[in-house]
Amino acid sequence: MQEGHQHPPLAGMRIVSVEQFGAGPWGTMMLADLGAEIIKVENPGTRGDVARYVPPYTTDRDSLYFQSFNRNKKSITLNLRNSGSGEVLHRLVTVSDGVFNNLRGDLPARLGLDYPSLSEVKASIVCCSLSAFGRTGPRADEPGYDYLMQGYAGWMSLTGEPDGPPTKTGLSLVDLGAGAMASLGMASAIFRARRTGLGCDVDVNLFDTALAHLGYVGAWYLTGGYEANRMPDSSHPSQIPSQVVPTKDGWLVVMCAKEKFFQNLAGILGTPELAEDPRFRSFADRLENREVLVPILKERFRERTTADWLALLRGKVPCAPVNTVAQAFADPHVDENDMILELPHPEFGTARVVASPIKVAGPSVEPRRGPSLGEHNEPILRDLLGYSTAEIEDLRGDGVI
Repeated sequence: MQEGHQHPPLAGMRIVSVEQFGAGPWGTMMLADLGAEIIKVENPGTRGDVARYVPPYTTDRDSLYFQSFNRNKKSITLNLRNSGSGEVLHRLVTVSDGVFNNLRGDLPARLGLDYPSLSEVKASIVCCSLSAFGRTGPRADEPGYDYLMQGYAGWMSLTGEPDGPPTKTGLSLVDLGAGAMASLGMASAIFRARRTGLGCDVDVNLFDTALAHLGYVGAWYLTGGYEANRMPDSSHPSQIPSQVVPTKDGWLVVMCAKEKFFQNLAGILGTPELAEDPRFRSFADRLENREVLVPILKERFRERTTADWLALLRGKVPCAPVNTVAQAFADPHVDENDMILELPHPEFGTARVVASPIKVAGPSVEPRRGPSLGEHNEPILRDLLGYSTAEIEDLRGDGVI
């Protein structure tokens, strides 16, 4: 059994990725962390991935933003709009399992990155496209970003206080979610292709991902006509109290997701009568009478500090402090779970980035910094694809690389 765990789970999988910015690189980095070889294709004519130049904390052709999305990858430069790039791309395809891109929806076919274009080169190749609105339909040629999708899919109408403006989430969750969906879809299709010898196209887009993340709110609307609104105190729409409450020195999140938690909370607050009050006895009762209950709870929570309440509630009522980012990284679980990677870097000295949350038993990938632009041109072209030194110089002189 131990001999079966001698390599990371995706070792031996090779993916050519025409990617930039956040969503696509995030998805392929998840695969790279699990052992897949990711060959990142960057356009030399545009100075590579735009993420290399996102401030703050930039150097020449690199940034901490880029490092947070591109560890454990290899970089080659290849101008896919140059007519001489086709042979290089096709040689890469013959030795790879998949071709990934997160370009505008109309571009994969035009650049020869979809399955109809590449199946004659290799029948088992899997071609994954992560776009804004998909590769077909009237919006295929529209660019799109996380922020826009939070508006399109109704997220912003759900976020913020009821009397405030619609608000985006603090993180690019559509991008991150779409990247994760694309990596799952691509890996699944590659495993099927290894069984059947036939590849396919895999399509994921930001809009569909954002819409799918509506989850139960979407089901409530589609089935029952539920009208979702912004809730006060970042409250859950039906579980009361599941929200942010003020403390003597800050804020606390409490979540009474089961009836027993509310009963425990009432006792710890010194108000056991609340658990027996017919107005608050069930989820439905508390929801109906939230305007009465919540002020009572807030008044009690203001009597003690956040730390005091955490000491009293932990193990009895689900709760959490409202941390800053600095406080989040100071949590002991960060070190216990090895959630910070230190990557030696020629300009930054050490780039400290957040590790993957996926922990698989057995050998793991030794983390490496994100590659410099075109860092692996020669070893990939020469050693993997068989180009001679003279041929590589010709490609460079012609502007292909």
